[in-house]
Amino acid sequence: MVRITCLGAAGSVTGSCYLVESPGNKKILVDCGLFQGGRQMESRNWEPWGFDPKEIEMLFLTHSHVDHCGRIPRLVKDGFQGKIITSPPTAELCEIMLLDAAHIQEMDAEWQTRKNSRQAKAGVEPLYTTEDAENSLQYFKPIERDQIVTAGPGMKARLRNAGHILGSSILELWIDEADETIKVVFSGDLGKKDQLIVRDPHEIFDADYLFVESTYGNRHHRTFEDSKKELVEAIKYSVSQNEKIIIPAFAVERTQEILYILGEFRREGLVPDIPIYLDSPLAIKATEIFRKNKKYYDAEARAIVDAGFDPFDMPNLKFTPSTRESMAINEKPGSAIIIAGSGMCTAGRIKHHLKHNLWRTGASIVIVGFQAKGTTGRKIVEGEKQVKIFRENVAVQAKVYPIGGFSAHADQADLLEWVSHFESNPKVFVVHGELTASETLAREISEKLNLVTHIPKWKERLILKSKKLSIDEPVVEEAGPDPQITLLNNIVDLENELRALRKKVKDQTLQVGEEQIDQLKYIEEELKSLSA
Repeated sequence: MVRITCLGAAGSVTGSCYLVESPGNKKILVDCGLFQGGRQMESRNWEPWGFDPKEIEMLFLTHSHVDHCGRIPRLVKDGFQGKIITSPPTAELCEIMLLDAAHIQEMDAEWQTRKNSRQAKAGVEPLYTTEDAENSLQYFKPIERDQIVTAGPGMKARLRNAGHILGSSILELWIDEADETIKVVFSGDLGKKDQLIVRDPHEIFDADYLFVESTYGNRHHRTFEDSKKELVEAIKYSVSQNEKIIIPAFAVERTQEILYILGEFRREGLVPDIPIYLDSPLAIKATEIFRKNKKYYDAEARAIVDAGFDPFDMPNLKFTPSTRESMAINEKPGSAIIIAGSGMCTAGRIKHHLKHNLWRTGASIVIVGFQAKGTTGRKIVEGEKQVKIFRENVAVQAKVYPIGGFSAHADQADLLEWVSHFESNPKVFVVHGELTASETLAREISEKLNLVTHIPKWKERLILKSKKLSIDEPVVEEAGPDPQITLLNNIVDLENELRALRKKVKDQTLQVGEEQIDQLKYIEEELKSLSA
């Protein structure tokens, strides 16, 4: 029998990871991504794997976004020495993505260690280091899509174009069991039809079991033309107010799409000629990789290249790789378009630009990508009046433009159309979505396509055999203490500490200075954040 354990992107959008065990007990992984979006979700990055990394012989990577590849350095650090099979553009992009992710891990650990030292607590280690990320790159073995490869005894696989970002792939997996072959398809992240730069997703017609993403399973994107008009409106609005246009964007694909569109606007004279800053070292490197991989462009992008234009360049486009250049942007008066990461406003240079511009009436915040629950970007989209940036509450007075039509993800209609091409009536596992999105898409697939659906839970193990599905109880490595009881115990401990502190202050047995007051204020902020 074939076992598949859903170790990520099950009941959530991030942390994509699926353990596949063949009847011969060969183990492979499909994706190995970071969990993102709030402390509780991100704490999963540190949990036991649920398998021995040394036993994994092959990892199939669908694409280079960190929610699909971001834990690979930790996997290698913990003993993985197999092959990482992916497309050539994905391998190139992962080199810069993983090194950048490692740098963020190191910086976060350094910050947390400094914070802990002020409270007489032990330091923390990063999830992985730059050295770990560099070491993981040797295991990447890129292959061109559309060719069948051996994944192990009785196992074959093939990558097909997913149309999501440059190099993104669908995975077809054939596994022999007794006298039959079971075919499992993992959609990865699917792109919408007629997306910029990349070709449309490959249509697949047969599978016994299908794992399909549901990021936008309960939504319909605005039309692309309407979205472009809204971006023009945002730019003209802030130019009229002499303020800046801030675009949080993922470094890979979304940034290049925005540059592509802005180039189109310039050629057609649709927007004023103001500076455009690409303020992301990672996005700058990714853009160079896009320029090198023209053979993967769709026909429209190739036509622009053939006409003598670079779709990712304009005379008013300025790259700002250094910190000094980045800081100088907000010192310059007047309108400008600033494209910076991270795409969900949780880290990186975008936080500085939001701190300088979010409170300014007349500025525009253009949200062009999915915002996971718990992220700063999600709070801005949902209309919160203020958000915390660098431990400071910043008012949201800029005009917010959530423009869904630029999403690199298929929406509900696109997903239903793609699934409808399967002629073999596969059982469908709806994954990679927040619960409401997954439930909505599962219902639509059941009702409109008459297919059996199931929404796996995190760590749920599925047993696939002879087109019959059984579901094991969720695999739990160790039943730790109840989180609610742990939290209540910590609250009691904190209350006791506060009582003791209050007594010392009243009795004047504690020397109180500015540092002690700052520490207490910081604890207060953390508690407010926890209870929010």
